[in-house]
Amino acid sequence: MSFRQKLLLLFAATILCCVGVMSFSFYSTMRKSFEQANQERASAVAAQFRTEFERRGEEVAHKVESVAASDAVQRIALELNRGGEGGAAPISDPGQARVLAGQQQLDFLELVDHAGTILSSAQWEAKFGYPEAAISVPNRPPGPFLKREELPNGPTLGLFAIHEVRVGEQPLYVIGGERLDQAFLSSLDTPAGTHVLLYQNLDARWNPQALLDLNGPASGASRIAPLVERVRTTGQEAQDVISWSGDSADAEAFRAIPLKGPSQQAMGVLLVATSRRPLIELQRRVISTAMLVGGLGVLVAVLASLWFAARVTQPVVSLAEAARRVAAGDLAAKVDVESRDELGELAASFNRMTEDVAHQKDRAVQAERVAAWRELARRLAHELKNPLFPLQVTVENLTRAKEKSPEMFEEVFRESTATLLAEINNLKTIIGRFSEFSRMPQPQRRSVQVNDVVASVMRVFQAQLQEKNRIAVRTELAKNVPGISADPDLLHRAVSNLVLNAIDAMPQGGELTLKTATIPGAVAISVSDTGSGLTPEECERLFTPYYTTKQHGTGLGLAIVQSVVSDHGGKISVESKKEKGTTFRIELPA
Repeated sequence: MSFRQKLLLLFAATILCCVGVMSFSFYSTMRKSFEQANQERASAVAAQFRTEFERRGEEVAHKVESVAASDAVQRIALELNRGGEGGAAPISDPGQARVLAGQQQLDFLELVDHAGTILSSAQWEAKFGYPEAAISVPNRPPGPFLKREELPNGPTLGLFAIHEVRVGEQPLYVIGGERLDQAFLSSLDTPAGTHVLLYQNLDARWNPQALLDLNGPASGASRIAPLVERVRTTGQEAQDVISWSGDSADAEAFRAIPLKGPSQQAMGVLLVATSRRPLIELQRRVISTAMLVGGLGVLVAVLASLWFAARVTQPVVSLAEAARRVAAGDLAAKVDVESRDELGELAASFNRMTEDVAHQKDRAVQAERVAAWRELARRLAHELKNPLFPLQVTVENLTRAKEKSPEMFEEVFRESTATLLAEINNLKTIIGRFSEFSRMPQPQRRSVQVNDVVASVMRVFQAQLQEKNRIAVRTELAKNVPGISADPDLLHRAVSNLVLNAIDAMPQGGELTLKTATIPGAVAISVSDTGSGLTPEECERLFTPYYTTKQHGTGLGLAIVQSVVSDHGGKISVESKKEKGTTFRIELPA
């Protein structure tokens, strides 16, 4: 992955992370705010219900007191005490309670004697003579209370108040109330997006008809049933989110509040529903906005990375390219300095470094040339000094023989001339070899198979190796070796020199091994022997001209091999251990 791509990913990831964190933070804050607002609205509706409940209760209690204070009820109470001992019925008109209820606009009204028997019922005249359980409820609260009321068409829930009328020893109870149904719910002022439902808990089992809204029995009762059942079972408030369709915006958050009767049983459940549509729609807007901002952020990241790449990576790329050129030997490579910041300083430092390296290289090359010529002159002087001394001695012998023994001059002359010719030939040989080394030809390249070169070398030395049958030859030529661009004659000469060195290193016999192999980007040729080996110091000086470890060597063979390999763009190395043999390895570019 390039630096530019890394910058793009870094910028894009940074922007997306920032957008994501901000969106999540806003989303969480917004959700908490909406949940809190929903709780506050539900609490406000519940508080309004309780206020209305108390107001209606006080109104019912006041109406019941008014009924109890009426002349008709006072007369009935008086008659009840007068005729109570004889068991006479105090009320001659069973519809008296209905008349009194109509006067006070009460939905329910019953007159009950001290024994709890209904004397008159406004809501159901047939209840005359039936017992009224509300009179005997223990710990009944003094104020208004919720009570199940039986009607001809079924039970209902009402808000009741009881007032005791005493005009004698036997009290008369006036029990009046109003329905707690959709009419009661319609009196509540609910905020927008909020509505209320009432479940009249009148049956032991769930009854969907008992769930009321402003229009009567509510729809979708089956979805609300689990929440109501939880409140009926525990008697505690509960909350839940109910989805009405596949669209989450249609869901509502419900808060269920139990409405308890005199014995603290749940007589009903008030449900406050708040729409979640504003929250969901705002969430969707947040998500779409985040995606839009994220997309714009990625676009900005791309543009920023391009600008930053042009500002930063381009100089770095130029610097890397210049470094590669320097590594390849082009010390004239320069980097353009276009800024005065750290990158500009780096480019200027690189240019100064290449200039210093070029100067140092020039000085090193000059010093190396001087040292090489000095070493060459020393070697050449050493080689020439050896035959010059016999020449000098021979000439001096001729001079003395001519002066002191003329009769022996002929014999001394013949011997001296033979010596002179031999030493002169030796001088010619030394000069010829020096001239040959100095005039190494440039490679005439063509496509060459190294396996063929090794095979041709082995054919040349086959007869010599057969004579020295104590040297075993082993060849390991790799298959599918790629061709190389080389001069086959020079390459043949280099391998031949290595084979000759290996043969000379094994005068007592041994094993000669030639190998070829394919390595990444190159082809390798190895020549190994099991001779006496070399010391590390000898390995370091082995390729120096005129350096030899042999008694009769010229010291130019391995120098010629190194020159050939170098001219082909390859390299040569040596591995050797004393008394364990030596391996020369040539690597040439494929």
